[in-house]
Amino acid sequence: MSNGADLGFEHRRANTTARTLLHALAALLAACLVALGAATSAHAASGDGLIKVFVVPDLAQTGGQPATLQSIAASTLGDASRSEEIFDLNRGLAQKDGAALNGPEDQLHPGWILRLPQDASGPEVQLARDTGTQIASPPGPGQQTSPPDTASTTKFTIPLAAAVAVLAAILLALITAGIVARRRVRRAYATSLRAVRKVGEPMRRKRRLMQRRAAGRRFATDAESVRRAYATLDDFAPIRQQPERPVHALRVDDTGVTVWLTASDAADAPWTNIDSTRWRRPAAAGGWLTRGETTGMTSQSSVTTACLVRAGTDSDGEPVFVDLSRLDGVLSVSGDQTVARDVVHNLLAEIARTRPDTPVTVLRGADGAPALTVPTGLRELPRVETLAVSAPATGQGTVRAGASRRPVQGLVVVTGAPGEREAAELAALCGPGGAGWTGLVCGEASGAHWRWYTDADGHVDIPVLDVQLTVPA
Repeated sequence: MSNGADLGFEHRRANTTARTLLHALAALLAACLVALGAATSAHAASGDGLIKVFVVPDLAQTGGQPATLQSIAASTLGDASRSEEIFDLNRGLAQKDGAALNGPEDQLHPGWILRLPQDASGPEVQLARDTGTQIASPPGPGQQTSPPDTASTTKFTIPLAAAVAVLAAILLALITAGIVARRRVRRAYATSLRAVRKVGEPMRRKRRLMQRRAAGRRFATDAESVRRAYATLDDFAPIRQQPERPVHALRVDDTGVTVWLTASDAADAPWTNIDSTRWRRPAAAGGWLTRGETTGMTSQSSVTTACLVRAGTDSDGEPVFVDLSRLDGVLSVSGDQTVARDVVHNLLAEIARTRPDTPVTVLRGADGAPALTVPTGLRELPRVETLAVSAPATGQGTVRAGASRRPVQGLVVVTGAPGEREAAELAALCGPGGAGWTGLVCGEASGAHWRWYTDADGHVDIPVLDVQLTVPA
């Protein structure tokens, strides 16, 4: 529930941020438009040659009603009585057809360009450049008025400030559209990425499977790392001055050995501490770490009591061993069912190589998962009927004393989540006071002390060691 609440909060916060940004952009856009109008008005009023004009429309545009000075004054100045001002500005000014306005009642010809007072406004008001031509006096007898430069009179320009404001407004509009569409773009990108991964996933999965199979073949022929792992345990065997220090896992490579100890334990020189639980001894220290040594330095007690198996390889491709005799009864391997079965099958293959003839019994889980093939070398038994199978005692389950070592006498494999009967058999064979067997469950097992988690990529997470390994196939 907390995850959902956090996601909801993040979603609301993202929406609030987006709305705030959109409001800010809208305000900037409005400011640019205001600046555009102000710049245009200031430019027109600053005496730079632009004047306000009215172009007399055709009768077809006015519905047959001819334009008059009074109608122009009413539409551009809001007062028909100001028609006299328009007449004074245009009296005697020759138009492009050679005629001129000589009286307030003269008929206005379509296409005439009439000057307007500077306070004129409205959709019919336009700007034109003033060429400086003086307003001509009414023509006398025999006189003609030369036509003004109409091309210059009707030329329109946009000031630099107005152009900058328009460009800024366009840029802000594009940014706003990008922010609004960001979710669609993000979803489209995610969809495309998933499609690309889906196309390449079969090939990647095939390569991972080949790597895992190569690790399985390596484990089958590599006896040297097993010898060195068992020899390492002698450094932590009980001596007169101190008791045994439990080794929960080991990593063996060409340059040395790493061990996982209990946080309260420590190792003597030449071991060096890596973190709270890991200790490292380099191969340069000599002795049993040197490749090719005989197994004479490995004590018989280490071989008979410990049960080291390679659970997988780390990110460097080096094997990591765990001690099954310290599993505290049952190991639960959950997650991807195919990889979980690979984990258990690999552990059985490891035991078959180091402890042949170990008894194994396979139980079918309540979910009906298929049975697991027992590797050659192990002694498969039917259900163990010699023990009185009963329900586990309350508060005990399948967990034995934490970190205590008990030799692996037999293995109980459950393919799938155990039902009531399988749980009772696990408790009788693997739990406190039981037969001392070790349980390997391909699924979720209630009461298991060690829990490993697998994924579809062939990895297994071992939380108690804080490592992720690649599982052999």
